[in-house]
Amino acid sequence: MNRIILAVIAAISFCQAGFADTNWLTDLPKARTQAKAENKLVLMDFTGSDWCAGCIMFNNQVLASKEFQAYAASNVVVVEVDFPEKKEQPADLKKANNALMEKFNIEAYPTLVILDSGGKEIARQTGYDGNGPKEFIAALEKFKSKNK
Repeated sequence: MNRIILAVIAAISFCQAGFADTNWLTDLPKARTQAKAENKLVLMDFTGSDWCAGCIMFNNQVLASKEFQAYAASNVVVVEVDFPEKKEQPADLKKANNALMEKFNIEAYPTLVILDSGGKEIARQTGYDGNGPKEFIAALEKFKSKNK
């Protein structure tokens, strides 16, 4: 019984901590167009949102943080490339995500791919090292300043 209660609490926390305040896109061409128009980086999050422990931790501790969401609003266009096991996805989204996985040679989750405003890959991070939003934002700022 205690396990069921804990599982329900964890599921509720996960849902509440999701990408609520950040405008996550699922269409990379649209994201690239927006990034170019706004002179922003593109942050692609290759994730298994409902099964990958590292992905869930990264989402809860970094991506869902108010600090990251405030930063993202004016600095990056964010794209979720999700490979869920339980959540249904439209066939065209699955096809597009699989094509992106092949194009960017994704072999593990989470993998974060950062593109400059022209669409060139400038950085990649695989796995979650446990650092919080401040460290992640600092890394994004370094990539941003190098690509101006």
